[in-house]
Amino acid sequence: MRVITGKYKGRRFDVPHGFKARPTTDFAKENLFNVLRAYIDFEECRALDLFAGTGSISLELLSRGCAKVVSVEKDRTHFMYLRKLFLSLHDEAAFPVMADVLRFVPRCTEQFDFVFADPPYTLSEIPQLPDLVLNSHILDKEGIFVLEHGAKNDFREHPLFLEHRAYGSVNFSFFRRD
Repeated sequence: MRVITGKYKGRRFDVPHGFKARPTTDFAKENLFNVLRAYIDFEECRALDLFAGTGSISLELLSRGCAKVVSVEKDRTHFMYLRKLFLSLHDEAAFPVMADVLRFVPRCTEQFDFVFADPPYTLSEIPQLPDLVLNSHILDKEGIFVLEHGAKNDFREHPLFLEHRAYGSVNFSFFRRD
């Protein structure tokens, strides 16, 4: 896993063998962040990474100077990896949280400028994730929510849908309240 740009640019982090989570491909991640630059000032950004897995997106957000990055992961092995990874960086903006995303979101009292979710593509609740996030109070009123998903999901009819991008088998749907 490699960081594309920012203060950790070029650094590689080894994901343990047998890890269940799959990191977003470098190609998809680079294109995602190119699009996000039009929406987000990363240096002022408070970000929430749901289903953080390997921490690939969280690392990219931290590298770009986000003021705060909360990474939520339910799997204990993945969480312990994230925690160790963030401790090795000594980055005070990193906040790993071990929690079930579906329970965390409705209970979270903090607001974020950017929310990213990369659930397992087999998660049955994927169709409900936009409403879960957008109907909660976690997204700032001008914030952006991006959901990574497989090709079988289509959110273009959602009332808060903004745009869709596909990079190989990786799909990103963007949402905004305004």
